[in-house]
Amino acid sequence: MTELAIETIGLAKTFGATRAVDGVDLQVRRGRIHGFLGPNGAGKTTTIRMLATLLRPDAGSAQVFGHDVVREADEVRSRISLTGQFASLDEDLTGIENLVLLSRLLGYSRPAARNRAEELLAAFGLTDAATRQVKKYSGGMRRRIDIAASIVVTPELIFLDEPTTGLDPRSRNQVWDIVRALVAGGTTVLLTTQYLDEADQLAEQISVIDNGRVIAEGTPGELKASVGSGALLVRVQRPEQRPAARGLLERVLAVPVRDEADPAALTATVDDPGPVARALTELDRAGIGLAQFSLGQPSLDEVFLALTGHAATSSDDAEPADLQESSR
Repeated sequence: MTELAIETIGLAKTFGATRAVDGVDLQVRRGRIHGFLGPNGAGKTTTIRMLATLLRPDAGSAQVFGHDVVREADEVRSRISLTGQFASLDEDLTGIENLVLLSRLLGYSRPAARNRAEELLAAFGLTDAATRQVKKYSGGMRRRIDIAASIVVTPELIFLDEPTTGLDPRSRNQVWDIVRALVAGGTTVLLTTQYLDEADQLAEQISVIDNGRVIAEGTPGELKASVGSGALLVRVQRPEQRPAARGLLERVLAVPVRDEADPAALTATVDDPGPVARALTELDRAGIGLAQFSLGQPSLDEVFLALTGHAATSSDDAEPADLQESSR
């Protein structure tokens, strides 16, 4: 039995003049949560659609549990489940009606379908909402029942495509607990997300994709270490002194210093923490008072910015491949 749930070599997909996926090499081990990160338009969803047999690759190869996604598509489909960014249930049906319907379609007898639906509603904390129409569910409830629908038959591999988009922190934590429980039960998870704290919390391994190519891989700790040994945060007492503080820090540290949304805050990634003490002394000599400073490990957000040149919450449009495919 292969140790890999997913293996791709040179996977590619083109839509017209747009090469949405441009030679992706990916290895995902069984029983893990593997983060697949990238800005909008990077190729994440198109890659997942090929792995889920919804799109045919133009080049390269992809195997799921040792089965080719093109030649053995039925074998692949029997082992996977896909939960997209938006609920895929019939919103006019109740929660239990949706789950019973899916269970029947997947081969359960009528009594077994009812039992399975009730089990899932209880496991996901939705028993009280079982007889409510799905269109009346909150955002967090919709995401939970959508994941429940994906595991009516427990899959060996589940693709979670931005499962917590738009959720409040409490609902996000509930979905995180569900994902951890799936993996504890033996399911492999390929997770795409733009919330880098989500990947930091859940993923054991991360692949970063940009412009259709995987540009970095590793554990969260390895990726953080790859862009510098420390993240410096400085908050000046008087926001009008921030430009002067930025210039002084850049001169002493010899690295770029970034303005944060907080009008008094500056951040920098430093390879050598040694000059930081001298920089703080220079700020004091220049009469620039500090309200706060800290030196810690870079965040995944800073890693992402360093690797791709832009933030994870890019406002770019959806992937060209997705737009073209959805119009077919």
